[in-house]
Amino acid sequence: MSLHVVRHAKAGDRSEWHQADELRPLSRAGLAQAEALAGLLGTVPIKRILSSRYLRCTQTVAPLAERLGLDVEEHPALAEEADVAATLALLEELTGTEAVVCTHGNLIGPLLDRLHRRGVDLADRWVCKKGSVWTIEADDSGAFARARYCPPPA
Repeated sequence: MSLHVVRHAKAGDRSEWHQADELRPLSRAGLAQAEALAGLLGTVPIKRILSSRYLRCTQTVAPLAERLGLDVEEHPALAEEADVAATLALLEELTGTEAVVCTHGNLIGPLLDRLHRRGVDLADRWVCKKGSVWTIEADDSGAFARARYCPPPA
């Protein structure tokens, strides 16, 4: 079983948005990335899709959820202001379940660092561009063993 950690797709410019940041939507390019993500992960036997409550995150995984007939579950450990320890605890809780989680770039880097310090093989550079996916795989004992990066769809 694998966990697929998605950084939300491209959103409008934060400095040009004059409402609550939680409501900032995906840009046109981000909506296209979300559709492409549904194509990329749409054949994987995903059982759950979890997301930050921020609109740009829920919009990123909405096409995938629709394609798979799943609901998007909002979780506080994936919000931009979440503590990385809570995010890691959520991933550990999900071990053994094929799941997608959508979160923010400020959490993914520290999350990768913690996984690396636990011995997880991060075969790729530690990047997390908008719309990209880190797939984290567990070993036979259920411990996180390796992770691979999939760049954002073109």
